[in-house]
Amino acid sequence: MAILYGNFLRFILIAAITSSTLWACDSLLINNPSPQSNPLEITPLPSAPPVVTKDIEPERTPDAPYLQTPQEVVLKMLEMAKVGKNDLVYDLGSGDGRIVIAAAQKFGAKAIGIEIDPELIRESDRESKLAIAKTPEIRDRIKFIKQDLFKTDLRNATVITLYLSSQANQRISSEILPKLKSGTRIISHEYGLADLPPNQTKKIKVGDREHIIYLYILD
Repeated sequence: MAILYGNFLRFILIAAITSSTLWACDSLLINNPSPQSNPLEITPLPSAPPVVTKDIEPERTPDAPYLQTPQEVVLKMLEMAKVGKNDLVYDLGSGDGRIVIAAAQKFGAKAIGIEIDPELIRESDRESKLAIAKTPEIRDRIKFIKQDLFKTDLRNATVITLYLSSQANQRISSEILPKLKSGTRIISHEYGLADLPPNQTKKIKVGDREHIIYLYILD
């Protein structure tokens, strides 16, 4: 009997110690909650640093190196093509935009520059803003597009101006000319259109250099 009574007392003592320990643990949890006590709370990922975007370089090598056409040659090209207010001029490989701007500013035409180099597109945009500041009426008559000239739809062009290379002009003869409408005038600086005979040629001297201009009128 004494043994049973002793075992009972030991059971009561163990129960009391266990209860006291659990109460102490609960008290600690209440007073010092864990920062991750909510399993559904997800800490967001840090924001990514801003990306500095850069223009992608031309999708392919330009068809000709960038060489500026002297302003005297620009005007002579547009005069030979008899550009007027009813014309839509496309300058293929428009560089800094001088032919497009002159066509609108001096001859009253609508003009579009096609250029593959993003830096030259930026330059032509800067030049066009300066031109518009002087002659606001040309604002709606000029436009520049970053595009491969061989992928440009030129069917509505009445005048096309070029200063490319003999190789590029070969491609133009075979790939672009067949798509153009009759009466389209093509004016090319320095290089002819393959074996196609020009309707007119003219030489113009600027400084120490002589420039040659070819005019073609499609049948």
